[in-house]
Amino acid sequence: MSHQRRAAPEPIKSKRKCSNAPKPFAGLTYKPHCALYAQEATTPTPPPPVQPDPMEPTHRRPRAIDTSRHFCPHAGCDYRGWLGLGNLRANGHPSGGPWRQFHCLGCKGYFLETHGTILHGKRVSVERIAHVLACLAEGLGIRATARVFGVDPNTVLEWLVEAAEQLWTFSRYFLCEVHVCQVQLDELYAVLRAVKAGDLSADKAIQGTCKNIPYRK
Repeated sequence: MSHQRRAAPEPIKSKRKCSNAPKPFAGLTYKPHCALYAQEATTPTPPPPVQPDPMEPTHRRPRAIDTSRHFCPHAGCDYRGWLGLGNLRANGHPSGGPWRQFHCLGCKGYFLETHGTILHGKRVSVERIAHVLACLAEGLGIRATARVFGVDPNTVLEWLVEAAEQLWTFSRYFLCEVHVCQVQLDELYAVLRAVKAGDLSADKAIQGTCKNIPYRK
C-alpha cells in the first residue's frame, strides 16, 4: 500500500497590515484646570440659616436652671445651634446620674448637658479626666500617666485626642479674627530671653517670630 505525500498547509495570511509609522499625539486626556474652570466647578454657597422666633415664657413659676448657654443638637430641629431662644427646659438627672438632661420644646428631643464635650458618655469623674490631661500637658507620657492613675493607655490616648479636638474647636471659635503664626516654644523662649537681656529689639523679635525663624546672635 503506497502512502501519498501530503502537501504542507499554507499559513493563513492576515488581511490587516500593521503599520510601523509613529502614531500621532492624541492630545490631553483631561481638561486642564484654570481659574474659570475652578469657579465653574465650585458649588454655590448655601444661604445662612434663618433664626427662628424666640419662644415666649410661660406663666408658670420661673425656672431656676439657666439654659441660655446650651442649644439643641438634634438634626432637623429649627432651633439647632441657636442660643437663648427659650426652647430648652431642664428635665432633672436621668437614672440618678451626675449630668442634667435638657428637653427641647421645638423638636421634643432630649439630650444631656455634656453633649459635644469630652465628658459626654463617660462614667469617670471630671477630676480624674482633668488630672490625666494635666499630667499629659506637663509632659508625662501616655503609658506613665496610665500607670499613675490606673487607666488603660488606649483610654488615655482617647481622652487626649478628644481634648485636642475640643481645643481646636475652641481656638477656631474664639480666635477666628486673630492672625497668628506657628512658633516652637523653645524658639519663643529664646527670643524672649534675648529681648529681656537687651540683645534683641522688640521690632526684630516680632519680625523673627512671625517668620518662624529661631533667634540667632
